[in-house]
Amino acid sequence: MSSTEAVLEHHLDAFENQDLEAVMADYTDESTVVTSMGTFRGRDEIEGLFTNLFDEFDDPDASITMDETIVEDEFAYIIWHAETPENVYQFATDTFHVPDDTIAFQTFAGKISPKE
Repeated sequence: MSSTEAVLEHHLDAFENQDLEAVMADYTDESTVVTSMGTFRGRDEIEGLFTNLFDEFDDPDASITMDETIVEDEFAYIIWHAETPENVYQFATDTFHVPDDTIAFQTFAGKISPKE
């Protein structure tokens, strides 16, 4: 298993278990996450993003399905879909740049529909 694969696997497991400390171990103070909700720089801002996501995905009826995972050298790409009590994530994708065993840069995009 490559270093990038190991970091991605750790990250996805930590997210699934809603382990904020484990998720944050994948980032540094120089990490950046770019989303349609804004750009989050450094561990403090990124932690706020994940705190909000964990609040949404904490419901027992929330589900996430991984559709595809591609790892090439220092880059990982995932496609997924999910449903929470608040939203339907019809299509979502994250791209990770993982040099030196941490996530240096991540992007997220998705088609998210609020439930009524």
